[in-house]
Amino acid sequence: MPDVVEYHGVPVLVCDADGVTVADVQDALDHLIGAAFACAEVVAVPSTRLDDRFFDLSTGLAGAILQKFANYRLRLVVVGDIDHQLSASSALPDLVREANRGRDIWFVRDLDALADRLAPKVADRSSG
Repeated sequence: MPDVVEYHGVPVLVCDADGVTVADVQDALDHLIGAAFACAEVVAVPSTRLDDRFFDLSTGLAGAILQKFANYRLRLVVVGDIDHQLSASSALPDLVREANRGRDIWFVRDLDALADRLAPKVADRSSG
């Protein structure tokens, strides 16, 4: 059962690594979006829970799942080491780089990195 934790006041549904593999859009709806709806703003899913086709952008699976998250106004964070998938793809590194520049989809190494990303930004006052 996933836990809802708060990082800097943001409710995050933290999914278990040993849960159901997300192999299609319906899995994302049933096991991620459905579980988060009304209790979290962010869904943190271990990269190991995502079917390999998610990381092969030519399948369209990642795009379809990301669109569902956008439709339900939920943020998705893929947590874990995806170096293998990044090295096997020419398009995935671009997606990860662009996603990490935004605020709705992130790829992070661990939950500590997620907490850091959710921390309020403090303006740099050392200039001058």
